[in-house]
Amino acid sequence: MELDFRTLDPNDKSIDHDLLVGYVIAVNRGFHLSRPDERAQEIWIDQVRGDGARLHGAWLPPDAYGASNVPVATVASWPGELNTGSQLLPLHMISDVTVSPASRRQGLASRLISQDLATAVSEGIPIAALTVSEGSIYRRFGFGPATFKSKYEVDVTAQFEFEEFTSSGRFVHLEPAELGDVPDELFARWHATHRGSVSRSQAYAPFTRGEWSWDEQGPEPKMRAVVHLDADDQPHGYALYAHGGWGNDHTVTVRDMLSLTPEGHLALWDFLAGIDLTDRVVANTFVDNPLPWALVDNRCVSSKGPIDSIWLRVLDVVTALEARPWYADGDVVLGISDRLGHAEGNWRVVTREGRATVSRTEDAAQLSMAVSALGSLYLSSVTTDIMVQTGRVTGDHDAIASFAGMCDGGPTPYSQTTF
Repeated sequence: MELDFRTLDPNDKSIDHDLLVGYVIAVNRGFHLSRPDERAQEIWIDQVRGDGARLHGAWLPPDAYGASNVPVATVASWPGELNTGSQLLPLHMISDVTVSPASRRQGLASRLISQDLATAVSEGIPIAALTVSEGSIYRRFGFGPATFKSKYEVDVTAQFEFEEFTSSGRFVHLEPAELGDVPDELFARWHATHRGSVSRSQAYAPFTRGEWSWDEQGPEPKMRAVVHLDADDQPHGYALYAHGGWGNDHTVTVRDMLSLTPEGHLALWDFLAGIDLTDRVVANTFVDNPLPWALVDNRCVSSKGPIDSIWLRVLDVVTALEARPWYADGDVVLGISDRLGHAEGNWRVVTREGRATVSRTEDAAQLSMAVSALGSLYLSSVTTDIMVQTGRVTGDHDAIASFAGMCDGGPTPYSQTTF
């Protein structure tokens, strides 16, 4: 059966509104969420319009049994930014990858993702990102895991105590709707200074106000907010959290937490640990979190992870590699294999004083890797040596050692954003 492949621009007023409704119905079905009611439909449409998203999809032909406005496969994308550690780089953000269970194994996701990446290349976007629900799928499209997180479960009963740290500043307890621009303003400052940070989509605005949760398909009435103020009484950090209740579940689950400094981050943990009727605080956080090292008993903290967060895919080798920091001078020829062809070829990387000059070359590759491996190495979340040990990078011993010195280093990347 020949399907109807289309790309919808949600800001095009000539598009049938029912097609947009059908699209979000397919997305919710793909992620096993409730059927979106009218409120959910309008919130989602407002978000994709605000993001300037493209909605790629495949529909059954009009004369086929079961044909409707609901596509059988979806891939959405929109423009964003990645903090490379040196600059904010234009980023192609991909989400809402779904295929109906009745249309699996027909290559629909492959066709839509390949088409979407080709469009990004034609527009000169140097790198793409996504998050994944199944880790075995996306390397074939050239993506590699590039930032990670850990899930912390912290026992905050009597044994929770800081060794030396003392919280400073003050806290203000608010309803999420009262936060105003604080989450946006603090995130913008954090994003500008933290390697691996990915810009946030329009979905974060109703989320941080407690107006909408896609998991719950409605408001979050139990979510609370706290703002940490610095010595000048200015917002310095915030946390959004929900308590399990005064009954048996004395667990605080952190929905979002951000601070501009490590001290402010520990202060937020101190606040959360001190909430009445709380035995445990659960949060997704960065892998090298200082909290366990700040406590008298670091066994208060148990963690699961590292868990992959952001996956990256290099589209323009020159622009991407010249936009990141480098940690030693060197001159190496990389051989990049790419099934889709966008990064395929041999590339000379010359680094001097922390910057790179990259050019295509006919010279033989001194070390070789798939473009998915390059995505994982891009932010130095994994070392070159580990990639060599696992066979993901191969080549001349001296060239590998030189490239490792050039490539590996800098702060651990982390993204506060999910999408």
